[in-house]
Amino acid sequence: MRTLLQNVTVIDAVTPEPRLNASVLVEDGRIKQILSAADSNALLDCETIDLTGQFLLPGLWDVHIHPDYLSPTDMPLTEQVTLFGNRLQAAMTESGVTGLRCAGAHDYMDVAWKRAFDSGQHVGPRLFAAGHFLTTTAGHFLTSGHALECDGPYGFVKAIREQIKNGVDHIKLNLSGGIMGPAWDLHRHSFLLDEELKAAFDVCRLREFKVMAHATNPVAVKNAIRLGAHSIEHGYILDDECIELFLKHDAWYVPTLAISHLTPQQATNFWERGWLKQRNLSHSLCCRADAAADVHQAGFLKALKAGVKMALGSDIRPLKDAALLELGLWVRAGATPWQALQAATRAGAAICGVGDELGTVEVGKIADLIVVGANPLDDINNLRDLKLVFKDGRIVSDKRKASKEAT
Repeated sequence: MRTLLQNVTVIDAVTPEPRLNASVLVEDGRIKQILSAADSNALLDCETIDLTGQFLLPGLWDVHIHPDYLSPTDMPLTEQVTLFGNRLQAAMTESGVTGLRCAGAHDYMDVAWKRAFDSGQHVGPRLFAAGHFLTTTAGHFLTSGHALECDGPYGFVKAIREQIKNGVDHIKLNLSGGIMGPAWDLHRHSFLLDEELKAAFDVCRLREFKVMAHATNPVAVKNAIRLGAHSIEHGYILDDECIELFLKHDAWYVPTLAISHLTPQQATNFWERGWLKQRNLSHSLCCRADAAADVHQAGFLKALKAGVKMALGSDIRPLKDAALLELGLWVRAGATPWQALQAATRAGAAICGVGDELGTVEVGKIADLIVVGANPLDDINNLRDLKLVFKDGRIVSDKRKASKEAT
């Protein structure tokens, strides 16, 4: 099957200058050619989609997600699994998020949906699964339902082996506290003993599984990077040595600005205020977030300016809103639209180990693509003007007719 996407501006996530009046030939699910619109007129035997005035980009990635925080008493497990699948599919069809990395899900529901999408049983985004996240007794976010409490070196070793046996892609370790939680779950506190840390990272290294490390303060961040963490999640407090270690060890940073920056006191636009009205966050949580926001932003900017590898992850729900809100927060916190866009495309694929196949608009890459009606490099919120979503070169969401009817 050959499809020609004609007369479009290409933002390829490789070079910051858009390619004007271009055409992209997709064949058998991959990008076959990128050429000028004039040259594409000579191509025969292909379906042509005229995208005049629109913008073609790689599909978006959100590399820190969870299902909704529901216990079996709130909703039966079967319904929770179904809800999570609907959330994942809505992220793709409603917002153009074609790749996601899970940071914790109970009962391996992320593994189940990964297998369903990979097999073609259901059409959905590319999903990288974590299973449960592992923390200590009196550890982080136990009320989420996604945590497993482990104690002692072999408690962590056994839990990690269980995750591997059940089909996860990476191991999520919660090494410190957070902004959400009771008074004993604080982001300035680290939880694991040295022997627990060593055992957990040792078994991951032996089994060649990457560690996604929830690390929120300098002690936790430094321990995780030195022991070989693939990515640091949150990093609410980063000092200069943290930045040096990121660069020395080539570790990734996923800042999840939404956790500290999405509060009534900080909201700046219609979408942020709408999300806050829907979520109805507690006053105590908002106070903790507000108190952490300035230091978090300072560390984010320090890492950005130093050239630390950074990818976009939201850590909020619903998933159809999450990545778009996080993109806006990156720009509000001081990133350029280009930096934010790269974090949500090229970097997202790379942190998941599939950068050779996905994340950019280049010849040979898998055609997971989106089309929007206005330039996101002018305003990152133009990504909300979604027209088309392609997965493997096939249209999985078409909003062009709805847009015409609305006008």
